[in-house]
Amino acid sequence: MEFLGYSIDIGTLADNALVLLTKVVLAIIIFVVGQWLAKKVIKVVDRLMTRSRLDATVASFLGRILYGLLMVVVVLAALNNVGVQTTSVVAILGGAAVAIGLSLKDQLSNFAAGIMIVVFRPFVRGDYVQIQGYTGTVTEITLVNTHITTVNNHAIVIPNGDITTSATTNYTMLPNRRVDITIGIGYDADIKTAKQLMLKLADENPVAFKDPAPIVRVTNLGDNSVDLTLNVWTTNDDWWSMQCALLEEFKYALDSEHIEIPFPQRSLHVKGLDTLVSSMSAANKLPSPTPDDNAPNLAKGNDAAVNAASASEANQDK
Repeated sequence: MEFLGYSIDIGTLADNALVLLTKVVLAIIIFVVGQWLAKKVIKVVDRLMTRSRLDATVASFLGRILYGLLMVVVVLAALNNVGVQTTSVVAILGGAAVAIGLSLKDQLSNFAAGIMIVVFRPFVRGDYVQIQGYTGTVTEITLVNTHITTVNNHAIVIPNGDITTSATTNYTMLPNRRVDITIGIGYDADIKTAKQLMLKLADENPVAFKDPAPIVRVTNLGDNSVDLTLNVWTTNDDWWSMQCALLEEFKYALDSEHIEIPFPQRSLHVKGLDTLVSSMSAANKLPSPTPDDNAPNLAKGNDAAVNAASASEANQDK
């Protein structure tokens, strides 16, 4: 058979069409089956991440990334079955990935840090932490940044890359926490009495642990006070309330025993002040004040000084 001057072999064309149709059908089957398998794999992975108590947002994001990678593999397998050269497609995708990686290197660094946080879990959502100088409760963990809310309801967003390169304090990772309260008393106060008061109030507090028992030590001999430090254990939930309650009780108890909590004081000494006062008194011909001097004598001395000064001025005028 000829068409537009070209000879066409119907048998060969039919065979090629049949082969191509077979390949297309197989490619569709590969795509459908591959998509079904990818969904099954994602369900299994989601179940594992849920059991590991992974953050829901992070688990969903990881599941989507894994599903996307599996679908890329499925599409490439289907195209390869049809006869499409997937080598060039892979090369194009690789070049695009490199370009995107160079332009988003900081974000990729945060992404990698997010993976580390998800895997090693230095904190989870709901923990009370201190990160980069910010203290608050972790409200959300993504693969790019971490959200915390401070006690005064400020929302802080911290890049994950900064978290993995600095120290992080997790206050709620362990169930119990120690309260350290330092009180300064005057040097003339009775240290034993103050220690007994602090220990008695700590023992009577209903949320304070009896084991380990509270203890009070002298921790510093300061410029203005003797510092006593109380160490008492409690749960994380009761830590803040117990500390505030004990501070208030300590103040009332020390006041009732007339034990002073001193404030910073400084004594100022001026070198040569006495000599300066004496020279000024001698220059003005004033009598030096003494404890035995009384008001009339001082008045007489002042009058004498005034008369002497007037006489001196009169002699100068003559």
